[in-house]
Amino acid sequence: MENFPEISRKKVLVTGSSRGIGLAIAENFARTGAKVILHGKVEKQLKIKRAIFEDNGWDVDYIKCDLSNISEVRKMAKKILNKEGRIDILVNNAGINLRNPLNMMTDSDWHQTLEVNLSSCFALSQEFAPEMISSGWGRIINIGSIMSLVSRSNISSYTSSKHGIAGLTKSLAAELAPKGITVNAIAPGFVRTDATEVHKNNPDFQRMIKVGTPIGRWGEPEEIAGVAVFLASNSASFIIGHILVVDGGYTATV
Repeated sequence: MENFPEISRKKVLVTGSSRGIGLAIAENFARTGAKVILHGKVEKQLKIKRAIFEDNGWDVDYIKCDLSNISEVRKMAKKILNKEGRIDILVNNAGINLRNPLNMMTDSDWHQTLEVNLSSCFALSQEFAPEMISSGWGRIINIGSIMSLVSRSNISSYTSSKHGIAGLTKSLAAELAPKGITVNAIAPGFVRTDATEVHKNNPDFQRMIKVGTPIGRWGEPEEIAGVAVFLASNSASFIIGHILVVDGGYTATV
């Protein structure tokens, strides 16, 4: 990932980057020479990850925030801007999936999922876009899901939020492209992370992955991370409002 000089010294915020896909994305940006700001809810985890980044000689900081509270999200953004001056690349990665059938989905579950997965992406884009516009360059990369395109039962709030990400991505892309900002989304398939741990010991789900995904396996966080760096690079400067599916072929055969 060292061959993207245009990203070197850019300032990158990756939400939900203390583990999983977000951490892999943050590591890949750090390798390019970018200044990376890690985000999460647990400060102890963030401190551990920051130390690892520093041991690798990477430029890093971290910030703690609960993305389900939009007023706190906006405060976080303003705190970052006061310290860093700008964010050049925003990766809206953080997400939650509260799995429940319709008759058990509470109002709280619904609103929390929408706030974290969708509203925080809107708020952060709104807060950071003015400085991107001023500089004439910026990248907003939203992490959606194959559930931005299809769905499964018992995840109505998650699917709604990820379909919303697809719409938000296209709308922001149309608005911000004339100002030098590209907005795109990545739609990962089934990726091996802590968040998908619930499926690891489910033989039916494992069978679905093996049979339903042409490549016949789970994806790895690193296979999403490289795509994020590509979308931030000059090589992707003509890609606008795209939902890039990275799913081992799952949605090509569903």
